[in-house]
Amino acid sequence: MGGTSMSGIDCSGFVQLLYRKYLNRQIPRSTTLQVKSGRPVGKNQLRSGDLVFFKIPDKKQHVGIYLGQADFAHASTSKGVTISSLGNPYWQNAYWTARRYLGK
Repeated sequence: MGGTSMSGIDCSGFVQLLYRKYLNRQIPRSTTLQVKSGRPVGKNQLRSGDLVFFKIPDKKQHVGIYLGQADFAHASTSKGVTISSLGNPYWQNAYWTARRYLGK
């Protein structure tokens, strides 16, 4: 937790790194601050680049970057950086909210 290197990165560090390196945008470091920033967006209005947030039992919060077609990229403690589907029952149950940092 709290890692920001190739040897270990957490979910919020992963999205912060991608936004900085590939989108030239600075966003907050922690999920707590990331979810308080950006513009709220409905689940049915998600666009590529939106941040999707989850509340996972026995953990605090989790964040990933929406890729389109119900897929999102995230840093998993068990799988490393991976792509998952919002259609997966696990992620459906954990889904919390989304924020948009790009465009309108």
